[in-house]
Amino acid sequence: MTATLQTLDTPDGPFTLLVGERGRVLASGWTADPDAVLARLRIRPAMISEGETDAAAAVRAYYDGDVTAIDGVEVAQTGTVGQLAGWRALRQIAPGRPLTYTEFAGRLGNPRAVRAAASVCARNAPALFVPCHRVVRSDGSLGGFAWGLDVKRSLLAREAAA
Repeated sequence: MTATLQTLDTPDGPFTLLVGERGRVLASGWTADPDAVLARLRIRPAMISEGETDAAAAVRAYYDGDVTAIDGVEVAQTGTVGQLAGWRALRQIAPGRPLTYTEFAGRLGNPRAVRAAASVCARNAPALFVPCHRVVRSDGSLGGFAWGLDVKRSLLAREAAA
């Protein structure tokens, strides 16, 4: 498999995309370090080149105020049946309406499986496109985020304002 790497400037800092040959986002995150994005993958592409990706347009539109622009971008993830179901469920969380980890676990069929729900979020590779940032703690605090709580806070505020 081959992939294209592209880094964009965003209000939340550099955002790097890794996009597969079919245009699906394999991994992404708020960093200029390609190795940090590649570390999110279970299976790395055999060849990676730098270039332009179609997914970058959705990132730009998101930051220009269309917080739904990321919804139509295809992603490709490798994981267990439960993880794949969890990542699909994350894409169903509406912008500006975050869920708690308990509510997210309930959507996955077991409201007591909060740690499993949090693990689905933690192992998410195509950040932003699979919006794991839309899951927060029951007390309203942010919980964790691979790309930093400042980025998570900013994304949630941007989506709440839209």
